[in-house]
This record gives sequence, C-alpha cells and structure tokens, in this order.
Amino acid sequence: MLLEEDPAELIRHTIGNFNIHPDKQAITRLTDSLSSLQQSRDLRIREGEIALRKLSRSLHTLSAQHGETVGSHDPARHAASMVELDTRKFRIAKAASDLEIESERLEGELEALKAKLAELDAQGVEGDELARREREAHDATILKLKIYRMLGIDVEVDESGNYTKAIIRNTRKGDVHVVNIDPKFSRFFYANYFWKTMEG
Repeated sequence: MLLEEDPAELIRHTIGNFNIHPDKQAITRLTDSLSSLQQSRDLRIREGEIALRKLSRSLHTLSAQHGETVGSHDPARHAASMVELDTRKFRIAKAASDLEIESERLEGELEALKAKLAELDAQGVEGDELARREREAHDATILKLKIYRMLGIDVEVDESGNYTKAIIRNTRKGDVHVVNIDPKFSRFFYANYFWKTMEG
C-alpha cells in the first residue's frame, strides 16, 4: 500500500514532517559565535604580541643601561669616595663641636661682661672716675714702653707694673744686652747703665 503512493508525494510529506529550519538557525548562530570567538581570539593574540614586543624593547633598553652601569662602576673610586665622605663628615662634626664650645665660651664672656656692666652701673660716677684713672695709668705705661722701644729697649712688666727685665739693642754695634732689673738698685742706676750700653 505504501508503494502505491506517488514517490514525490511521499517525499514531500516526509520533508514536511521534518522541520529543519530551527536546526539551520542554530547552526547559523553557532557559526556566527565561532567567527566572533575567532576574531576575539585573533585580536587578543595581536594585543599580546604588541605588548610582548614593547616588553622586549624595554628589556633590551634596561639590559643595555644595566650593562653600562656595571661597566662604569669602579670599586676603587667608590671606596675612595666613601673615605672622602667619611672625612668630610668627621671634619663637619668636629667643626660643629668646636663651634659649640666657642659658643659656650662666648656665652660665659657675655655673662661676665653683663655682670661687669651691672657693677659699673651700680658704681655710678665714682666707678667711672676709677676706670678713667686705671685707663690713664695703663695709657701712661704704654707710652713709656713705646718710648723705650724707640730707643731700642724692650722691657717686661709684671702684673703689679714693676719692670723685671730689659733687652737693650745697640744697632751701631749689632749686639744685644739682657738686663734683669733688681728692685734694690735705683732707677737712676739703671738709667745710667742703659745709656752707657746704648752709647758703647
């Protein structure tokens, strides 16, 4: 009975009973997805290759710089530089210490001067008169010493103002006499002795 039907009609019914359109659409979607994935994969591969080339160039540059740095490094010069820096550091530390000591000394002198000023202020006019007399006595001593030097005589004065030693230079004869001054002899005696020594 099956063979009695028209084969073309039978094929048409068979095709009609099998709906392959959804399968074709699914295949089309799969093909599109595969194409998109392939494109995305190719794009990622290209980006990876570009990044790899950049990294390779950076590596080459850094390797060259490292080689230059290692080649230019001189251990002996580095050691000498470190020694020089240590020496400078020590000098600076010593200078700072010396300045600190000098600052403390100057502060002490400043305090002493302030105390002296306060003392002079407390003394008033009488204190000024006393200081003036001391200055005049000091100036007179300096004047005497200058006169002696002009005559070729250097004298030494102790803290109490007494003459203890005289050095007499005779420029004409080119000799030098050292005289220890003894208080038991008079000034007149030493004056005559000095003149005779300079004239002789």
